[in-house]
Amino acid sequence: MTSVLKRLDRGTLIACCLAVAAAQLCITVPSPINGEIQAAFGASGSQVAWVTSAFILPTAILELNFGVLGDLFGRKRLLVLGGFVLALGELINALSQNIEMLWIGQALAGIGAAALFPSSLAVIAAATPQEKDRAKAVSTWALSISLASALGPLSSGVLATVADFRWAFVPPVILGLVVGFSSMVLVTDSKAPEGRTLDWPGQITIAVGLTALLWGIIEGGERGWSSPSIVGTLSLAAVALVAFVVAEKRSASPMFNLDLLRIPSFAAAAVVALAGMFGFIGTAYCVSIRLGAVMHLSALKAGMPFVILQLIPLLLAPVLSRMLTRVEPRWLLVGGLLPMAAGQFWIAALPITTTSLAAFLGPVLLLGVGFICVVSSLTSAAVNAVPINMTGMASGATSLVREFGQGLGPAVISTVAMSLASSALVGKLSGADAGMEAAAGPLAVVNAGSDSARAAAQDALAHGMAVGVVICGCASLLGAVITLLLVRKNTARSTAEVAVEPATA
Repeated sequence: MTSVLKRLDRGTLIACCLAVAAAQLCITVPSPINGEIQAAFGASGSQVAWVTSAFILPTAILELNFGVLGDLFGRKRLLVLGGFVLALGELINALSQNIEMLWIGQALAGIGAAALFPSSLAVIAAATPQEKDRAKAVSTWALSISLASALGPLSSGVLATVADFRWAFVPPVILGLVVGFSSMVLVTDSKAPEGRTLDWPGQITIAVGLTALLWGIIEGGERGWSSPSIVGTLSLAAVALVAFVVAEKRSASPMFNLDLLRIPSFAAAAVVALAGMFGFIGTAYCVSIRLGAVMHLSALKAGMPFVILQLIPLLLAPVLSRMLTRVEPRWLLVGGLLPMAAGQFWIAALPITTTSLAAFLGPVLLLGVGFICVVSSLTSAAVNAVPINMTGMASGATSLVREFGQGLGPAVISTVAMSLASSALVGKLSGADAGMEAAAGPLAVVNAGSDSARAAAQDALAHGMAVGVVICGCASLLGAVITLLLVRKNTARSTAEVAVEPATA
């Protein structure tokens, strides 16, 4: 029999909110200190982009399998393990002596987060069979994401301003330990083992596909898109992703039942999660680079837009659960994606020399309000659309596309911005400046070149990042269009029960 909680007790909700807050905090901590990381390790634009992607990639790759493991062996165990693994990864970050060590720590912390994201949501979903109760609980869960997203850059900026930037990774270490111990004590376990087994062909093919895709995109800008290594890697990604679809269709117990994509609300939520988070984190990456690495603001000042971005949505907390139960998902999603797009186009129009917090206030408020509306409504739309016994799979799949979108954002935008900046610098640099740009990219020139070279690099980076943020805005608009076309009112849970059945041998 499937183990389903009768009600969501307060201790379980607190522990789940702490778990998702810890995972989200780790995503936002590097934002204000990208400039310090670049300067300390002499990193290129793509190497800095890997700091975020090294965390998000294992998170995205492993979330579906952790969803299965939670269904089989209990989600409480994964919450405990995830908290401790995350703490270990962040400890490595705090002790890092080079960019490679930072990547390793980020990847390990990402594995911990991969257990925390789907498990925390699945525990909540399984404990709230009534849609109204689930909406309230999910809104609290999503609010924890928003709060952590605000505290991450604030703590990171403060610690990197008064001490070495590595101290920014100490709070996540502590929070990871708190998550592990609180989950051990407070969480009431749940699982749904019927028809679920580990799907190794699916896990291997999705891991290879997403890793190859992200690596090819990040490195393509520097190595050249016609480079044999890039062409080969992207071809491998395409083959692996096709193999994943084939493996899931043939599996007796797939890690992701492809029939879920036949449910319009679920499919739309997945696509919107990818496009919306791509645009959101891509914009955050550009803002952090322009304020930190290009304009050389302190970590605290560079982090303030991110703090405001996430603090303002907290004002929506009293009405958020009410909105989730009274407003159609597509209108709430559109109502979040359109302000996000407006904020992104606004940021793209700001001159690169703009460093005043007041100038960023308007677009940042739009991004913050849009973010919390999108995260809350797309999660509810996805989980509510599937049978109760498949909430673990649904939450894992939704988390995968959301996290991969967050990894894809910095990857694509860094590639676009740095490629355009390098092209704009052609013929404008000479001597040591030209050699520096060829070896380490425009970020190296803007930090260590001659005065004239720095000015040229600043203008080039301004152009590249403006185009990058415009792409982010277009992604948000695309999400809004998809929402209007695919999300419909009254997607009945009973319909989902008929349309999707667990696979049997």
